[in-house]
Amino acid sequence: MKAIEGFPAVSHASATVLVLGSMPGKASLSAQQYYAHPRNAFWKIAEALFGIASSDPYPERLRQLTAKRVALWDVMRACHRQSSLDSDIVEDSIVPNDFVAFFDSHPNIERVYFNGAKAESAYRKHVAPGLAKGDSITYCRLPSTSPAHASLSLEQKVAAWKRISGEA
Repeated sequence: MKAIEGFPAVSHASATVLVLGSMPGKASLSAQQYYAHPRNAFWKIAEALFGIASSDPYPERLRQLTAKRVALWDVMRACHRQSSLDSDIVEDSIVPNDFVAFFDSHPNIERVYFNGAKAESAYRKHVAPGLAKGDSITYCRLPSTSPAHASLSLEQKVAAWKRISGEA
């Protein structure tokens, strides 16, 4: 099985918030866009919180998001996975992204939000032990925006995600 590889971080040096997923799903990898699956709620949540129209072209959505000082990335740089499900990620195949370098070049990051449980568990296992800066950052897991996480409505997800915009 060939390893799948994620995307570079979408960020600006002034970012104060980092949203971390686990690894892009097949729709995102095919489109080369974060959260490209049409039923993924991420961009609808960004629209509700920041006024970023989910219908805007992808580069414009990224520009607006980074203007709000929000960065996007994934915990994993590479892994093996058959489907788009986090539960299919082969744990011993996980290669984390270089967070030491990321935090060095983004010294204003104050808060990290995990887009779901797998992002949080992978970060805590594969990244956090090697970080010195980790103690000065606030971490919070939010409900996954994935269509596989259907137990919450869009409204419930928006309410939980208000933390990233400072509204909650």
